[in-house]
Amino acid sequence: MQRASAGPPLRVVTVTFSPGEALDGFVESLRQATVRPLDVVLADNGSTDGVPEQVAARYPDVRLLPTGGNVGYGAAANAGLADLDSGYALVANPDVRFEPGSVDELLAAAERWPRAATIGPGIMTPEGQLYPSARDLPSLSTGIGHALLGWAWPANPWTARYRREREDPRERTAGWLSGSCVLVDVAAFRSVGGFDPGYFMYFEDVDLAERLSRKGWLHVYVPSAVVVHEGGHATRREPHRMQRVHHTSALRYLSGQYPRRRDAPLRGALRAGLGARMLVSYVSGRVAAGAPFQRRATDLAATARRSRD
Repeated sequence: MQRASAGPPLRVVTVTFSPGEALDGFVESLRQATVRPLDVVLADNGSTDGVPEQVAARYPDVRLLPTGGNVGYGAAANAGLADLDSGYALVANPDVRFEPGSVDELLAAAERWPRAATIGPGIMTPEGQLYPSARDLPSLSTGIGHALLGWAWPANPWTARYRREREDPRERTAGWLSGSCVLVDVAAFRSVGGFDPGYFMYFEDVDLAERLSRKGWLHVYVPSAVVVHEGGHATRREPHRMQRVHHTSALRYLSGQYPRRRDAPLRGALRAGLGARMLVSYVSGRVAAGAPFQRRATDLAATARRSRD
């Protein structure tokens, strides 16, 4: 794909932690996703497989940025964007594969939505399911209903309200967008201090969106831009640790919505409930997996075709 005179380089930040062969696919597919020149930063959290070094040596527009250790997803992404103060940048997991033109589609949407701080693509799994990546911010009622019932009754009204899977894919605003692949307005991102490094993994994207929304920014879902996300690498490596991190992050976010002294009993109840669910997830794969996805990704192709027509 020709990149000459296609504008300034687009910063792309991916957080790596021994990513294996997935990283090559990420970089190669990215080259077909935009006509812009690229500036790819591998914010590396202490990889031991040598892959980030190899990929950075192989591609002149890819560079390695060691973070000094396994500092977590949000802190590493912040490091990869630290020298920017304006424009747009893409933050994505290294196991994402970009469909041709997908990043340019996100950039075009940014022109249509000047108040959008984050813009996210339609995300499909390798099995062809549509990942619900554009959700409402979790309220106390939807969060409890989703956590308690999603794994056993995925069509329950609380999960449906939270994940919005009953809607046909269309360009729209959302409460938050998955941080696995998101275009960010750098000035907006920096205005709220970027990702909260207190979240090691999970919920850092929810928290970012909530803080940006309070300042009047929008989050826009663009399913005509399509990526494939394998996902689950960290969970497969250390399933119990990742369950602990997931539930701890959920507690941090929900408790942060109720910070007053009089809310202490509610925060205690959240801690007890999420702690109990975490223990159950250690012994039940169904609970650990959460609510199965409810849509196939076939609708994304039709959305992309309508966008091109």
